[in-house]
Amino acid sequence: MIAVIDYGAGNLFSVVTAFKEIGLDARPVKTPSEISDASHIILPGVGAFSDAMEKLRANGLDFVIKAEVQRGKPLLGICLGMQVLFDSGTEHAETAGLSLIPGKIEPLAPSDRTLDIPHMGWNNLHKQNCGITPMSHAIDDDQFVYFVHSFAAVCDPRYVVAYCNYGGEFPAFVTNGENVYGCQFHPEKSGEKGLGILREFCKL
Repeated sequence: MIAVIDYGAGNLFSVVTAFKEIGLDARPVKTPSEISDASHIILPGVGAFSDAMEKLRANGLDFVIKAEVQRGKPLLGICLGMQVLFDSGTEHAETAGLSLIPGKIEPLAPSDRTLDIPHMGWNNLHKQNCGITPMSHAIDDDQFVYFVHSFAAVCDPRYVVAYCNYGGEFPAFVTNGENVYGCQFHPEKSGEKGLGILREFCKL
């Protein structure tokens, strides 16, 4: 079973529906025991970094996520769920994240000031570090995926599997090099290629 963590900050319906579309058993979960029983963990999210971390901590979910990752269980963060994988975020206030990938979340600041914030819509990916994760082959260079975000990760390039360019490059697909992954985009809203990313994650 794939656990889609319901902590009050995620678009659960579209994520669960996407897994059903590819024939995989994904369920919204709220308790540590449900997360522990799952084979894979999905951490979705929309909203603010500080609010998301407050909700995770209020239910002790931050602790169980890190414990399950330490046991080797695959984790995929989506959008805000990707952002909280990092050490900290600056939205509203400096807030500590899960520290599963080194780095910081900062406001998206395109060099072209005519570009809208939030970055919303389809944009293409640029692969790098193809050997650092078996998930690399799930992404095509120049593949288009769907984004909705105002903040982005700042991290060492060695953790980045793919960048996106929106008035400047930002990490779009990241990993700790082991069992933690994050998509700044929404694979569940990115057509067949996005579903392919979810499918490959569940093969890990």
